Amino acid sequence: SSGINAEYGGTGTSDSLVKIWDFKEQKSAANFPGHSGPISAIAFSENGYYLATSADDEVVKLWDLRKLKNFKTISLEDKYTVRGLTFDNSGHYLAVAGPDVRLYQISKQCDLVTTWASHTQDATDVRFGPNASYIASVSNDRTLKFYSAN
Repeated sequence: SSGINAEYGGTGTSDSLVKIWDFKEQKSAANFPGHSGPISAIAFSENGYYLATSADDEVVKLWDLRKLKNFKTISLEDKYTVRGLTFDNSGHYLAVAGPDVRLYQISKQCDLVTTWASHTQDATDVRFGPNASYIASVSNDRTLKFYSAN
C-alpha cells in the first residue's frame, strides 16, 4: 500500500513496516513498526501532521509526523479488514472503508462518529467531498454510495 503528500510519501510492506520517504532529500525519513501483518492502507492528512495506517491486524494506527510517533491505535472488530483510509481537509476526521464505512473524529479519544453499512460487500475505498460536505464510498458490490457528513 502507498500514500503521498506534497513533501513525503509512504509505503507499507508485507512485513508490517510503514516507511516514510522524504522527496526533497530523496531518502528514507522514518520507519514506523508496530503493525502485525501486511500494511493494507495509508493516508496522510492534508495539513501534513498525521498519517493513518492499517494492516491485517484489525487496528488503525495514527501517527504524528511532527514527533514521528504513534499517538493512537483504534482497535476494530475481529476479522475487520481495512481497505481504504482518508482524512478530511482539516485533518480532524478520518473515514475508514472495510466491511462498513466509519467516520472517526481525530482527538485524544478518536471517537467513532457514525457507521454506515449500506454496501452488500466490503467497501474498497472512501473519500470526502468538497468541504467534507459528504462522504463517498465504492464497494466490491459495484456500487458508489454517498453519505451526509453532517
